[in-house]
Amino acid sequence: MNRNVDIDQISDGKRYDANDMAKLGVDDCSGCHACCTGMGDSITLDPYDVYRLEKGLGKTFEELLTENLELRVADGVILPCLKMGAGDACTFLNDEGRCSIHPHRPGICRLFPLGRIYENDTHKYFLQIHECHKERQTKIKIKKWIDTPDFARYESYIDKWHYSLKNITDCAKEMPQEQLKQVNMMLLQRFYIADYDTTQDFYTQFEERMAVWTA
Repeated sequence: MNRNVDIDQISDGKRYDANDMAKLGVDDCSGCHACCTGMGDSITLDPYDVYRLEKGLGKTFEELLTENLELRVADGVILPCLKMGAGDACTFLNDEGRCSIHPHRPGICRLFPLGRIYENDTHKYFLQIHECHKERQTKIKIKKWIDTPDFARYESYIDKWHYSLKNITDCAKEMPQEQLKQVNMMLLQRFYIADYDTTQDFYTQFEERMAVWTA
């Protein structure tokens, strides 16, 4: 989710690359799940997030929508997000206050309390200093913290997806409503509703879908 804020007011003033170290470690989040509650519809999912959930939980996107996800509109674009349930908590939070999908959790959850700043067709990371209730004790390499395989491919994918969405949001205000509706339906169908083959490489499937999308 894009935020129109002064980065220097919410961060430690540094910009990080994937191989940089940042003070992220809290030893254990036991007893705290503040970042899993009260998030509204802000935890949006990209296609790789959906692929991970489909693979990890053995469910289709439409099945996930019935219980754990919902659709939101932001800047004219419709995207899936995590659904909040009882007590305004994420529906994937278990009775012990722990994430029940931790190995398959979405990219925004993996980032926290990091954020991304997008510039010059790529991105840097920044550390949000007011978001986490736990004291940050140890430094951890950024890419280790995000804990995603094939990290270079992942970062390239993130940039491609972000800037593709930006092209839509930049045009959304000028689009006739019927045209914008069609764009959103096509976006959802191509990148979310159409099931991924979870036995095959995600990035290859994404590139194939993106090639058709931009043709």
